[in-house]
Amino acid sequence: MKHMSTRHGLSVLAIIMALAATAWAQDQDAATIAETKAEVPALTKFHAVIYQLWHNAWPKKDYETLAKLLPDIKKHNAEIAAAKLPGILREKQKAWEENVQALQQVVQEYEAAVAKKDNPRLLEAAEKLHTQYERLVRVIRPALREIDDFHAVLYLLYHYYAPANDLAKIKAATGELQIKMAALGNAVLPERLKKREEAFSAARDKLAASVAALAATLPSNDEKKIKAAIATMHSDYEALQGVFEQ
Repeated sequence: MKHMSTRHGLSVLAIIMALAATAWAQDQDAATIAETKAEVPALTKFHAVIYQLWHNAWPKKDYETLAKLLPDIKKHNAEIAAAKLPGILREKQKAWEENVQALQQVVQEYEAAVAKKDNPRLLEAAEKLHTQYERLVRVIRPALREIDDFHAVLYLLYHYYAPANDLAKIKAATGELQIKMAALGNAVLPERLKKREEAFSAARDKLAASVAALAATLPSNDEKKIKAAIATMHSDYEALQGVFEQ
């Protein structure tokens, strides 16, 4: 009988979490959703040019094609320089600006090599352009999709719902975070990040504990305790993200 009661309790909890997730998802407007996407459309569009440069022209030392790509490179470079990061990437602003400036310099070198018809320098500049593009991608790309999914919910909770003392949205977002945390708990690091496995696991466990602590605090409806739990969880998320920035 006790076993059946436990199973029943778990089923009820699963239903509550699912309903909370549905309510949370339905409550987001288009502008808010856009702000939680870790994407820069201008950088995404640049990929087609970089692909042609790096996988076709550069290995073949096709200098004519490399030169012909310059107008498109300058166009996308200008769009990237003018692009604004979505709110969810606000912590990446400094690194983004530094790497955008570096991109400007590389494009200038590329343009100078084309103008002088200096093929060795053009080949070198093309390689540097590809490298700098990848650096920009790494600035905004999360180490794991599950971390990005978790952050998309946390961002709204920490920057909007908690400051507004919107308890209903805080509770709905917390239910969603529990679901995201479960997925993150099953996530596996790619081979390139295996050396960070120990630090990642420790930070992930700490974040899971703070998510659980927040959920346990919610029934009290104590604004001060809830905000403190949210702040702790946010700090633990930053510590997890920091594992990949060392």
